[in-house]
Amino acid sequence: MSALPEMMTAVVCHAPNDYRLEQRARPIAGHGELVIKIEACGICGSDCKASSGADMFWCGDNPWLKAPVIPGHEFYGRVVEMGPGAAERFNVKLGEKVIAEQIVPCERCRFCRSGKYWMCEVHNIFGFQKDVAEGGMAQYMRVPANAIVHSIPESVSLEDAALIEPMACAIHTVNRADIQLDDVVVLAGAGPLGLCMIQVARLKTPKKLVVIDMVDERLELAKDFGADVVLNPARDDIDAAIKGMTDGYGCDVYIEATGAPAAVTQGLRIIRKLGRFVEFSVFGAETTTDWSVIGDRKELDIRGAHLGPYTYPVAIDLFERGLVTSRGIVTHQRKLDDWENAFQLASTADSIKVLLIP
Repeated sequence: MSALPEMMTAVVCHAPNDYRLEQRARPIAGHGELVIKIEACGICGSDCKASSGADMFWCGDNPWLKAPVIPGHEFYGRVVEMGPGAAERFNVKLGEKVIAEQIVPCERCRFCRSGKYWMCEVHNIFGFQKDVAEGGMAQYMRVPANAIVHSIPESVSLEDAALIEPMACAIHTVNRADIQLDDVVVLAGAGPLGLCMIQVARLKTPKKLVVIDMVDERLELAKDFGADVVLNPARDDIDAAIKGMTDGYGCDVYIEATGAPAAVTQGLRIIRKLGRFVEFSVFGAETTTDWSVIGDRKELDIRGAHLGPYTYPVAIDLFERGLVTSRGIVTHQRKLDDWENAFQLASTADSIKVLLIP
């Protein structure tokens, strides 16, 4: 393998609406660490919300997002440097195609020690904390010794490999829904994550899978991925449609994947009593609702879904077997120096998933 450069190009987040393309020193692998050469990094909805200044990233005197930091948690790459002990720790070799889970667990808090590492109290996630968890919107990236790394078969395409992180999140979300064979499942949101969830939910073979979105092109793709019914709130009466196909009871499962407050209240209206409501989205603003619907009126199970714990190997296997796909979801690829256009595209309905290719 040829000598690695001393410098690299990276997108760097300094503050809301202050992202810059910079030259940085290439990271060096310390004890138990890897350096990977990034082959692709997706732009997540949370990246766009962080860029625009959403409170959940920037609020308070000690915001969760620690800048300046290289963003990007939907990455994969090839191992180009291994620190002492890294080969044994991660069971990888130079040149191997790998992905690291988006969270870097502290390994010390009560959640990490009990196997619930995705809820780590420290909660460093690649692309959001400077130095300790720099992200993948760069030519090279350091993988700390306490990261969780998975190998990717060579047969998995660039586009599929770049979608492993969202697919792992989708699998966890669908698993949280505990879908049964006779369930009517409603999924709100046919963005990148929603389109991944549709594919996974279809593998659970529910009685009926309904997808709601405002963009007809995404609804067509949802049908291709196995949705039985697609609805557009701009022209369809969602409440009447769901009640009409469930003898007036409402859906058994509602998965919220839009990040829009209206989708939360919509779900509480159309879900049946004793239904399962799964919330995945990152919201740019707070939403309010009548909580008596959750308790007194319907006794709902409200379940959150966060990250992709224990599901990366499943996602990789599903891609390798061709049971899920990135086709139609990955709509644009841009070079690092075209990052501004890439972020603009990712923030509109003109794209679904935008990849940065260093």
